[in-house]
Amino acid sequence: MPIPTYEDLMLPLLREYAASNRPRSLKELMPLMADKLGLTEEEQAERLPSGRQGLFYNRLAWAKTYMGKAGLISSPARGLAEITDRGRAMLQTAPERIDGTTLAQFEEFTGWRDASSTGSPKEPGGVIAVPQPQLVPEDTHLTPEERIEAARKELEKGLRVELLERVRAMTPADFEELIVQLLLQMGYGSGAEEMAQALGGSGDQGIDGVIHQDPLGLDRVYIQAKRYNEGNVVGSGAIRDFNGALDLKRAPKGLFVTASSFSRDARTQAESATRQIVLIDGEELASLMIRHKVGTRVVATVDIQEVDGAFFGD
Repeated sequence: MPIPTYEDLMLPLLREYAASNRPRSLKELMPLMADKLGLTEEEQAERLPSGRQGLFYNRLAWAKTYMGKAGLISSPARGLAEITDRGRAMLQTAPERIDGTTLAQFEEFTGWRDASSTGSPKEPGGVIAVPQPQLVPEDTHLTPEERIEAARKELEKGLRVELLERVRAMTPADFEELIVQLLLQMGYGSGAEEMAQALGGSGDQGIDGVIHQDPLGLDRVYIQAKRYNEGNVVGSGAIRDFNGALDLKRAPKGLFVTASSFSRDARTQAESATRQIVLIDGEELASLMIRHKVGTRVVATVDIQEVDGAFFGD
């Protein structure tokens, strides 16, 4: 039989997590699911056009990603997942299928889906196994160029999920260093290593890093970095404390970065602070890392050609 689409794999994958009753990796579940689905060895060995990843694994990864963002499964450790109470409740309804429409009933999923599709900052060692999208059918109303762009956005959506999982597994010190390196890559401090410093640790007075915008250090950007897990929201109190730390430094501006998100009160507090404070949440952090190639690498490129009018004398 053909390898099921990632949506067709959602329900059987969720059932496998429920039957396991403990955190499992996709690689552990793959042979079990392949056997139940009746996939041949040839089908299991089928790879994506790029050749970099198995097609079956890729589609399972997408199914896991989508159900994770809907809260049906959770990841207690990198590479592992388990069913949640919401996932068990879903199975108790005896669904015939789980797909994007099913997941759209959950606000967490729609918020992530909508933010990922617009790129707005709202709210598997070895090569990173980034989920890749299903091919868009050729009879779609989209033009070929639009289909390429849709696929790019879908790839980036999966990459953002993978990046945030890796970032949230970092030590606080490594997270602070990541933020400094990202800012340098973005051009702050003229991109020079000597213009930036991570300051985290005891006695940091609420400041985790600083970027010197000029050689004399007359213009500085101070950084607060909170490596919080998803769901651990940064509140207004943390913003007030950071504002106080900036006051002590007599710093005109600061950057507060978290791998989670900010509460509405925290954003209001930043807007009314005595110092200019820019907030970067997990979704925007992942987007910036992708845009500036920090913690990522290009694994494939596609050449799109068109007729050279000058060659034909146009």
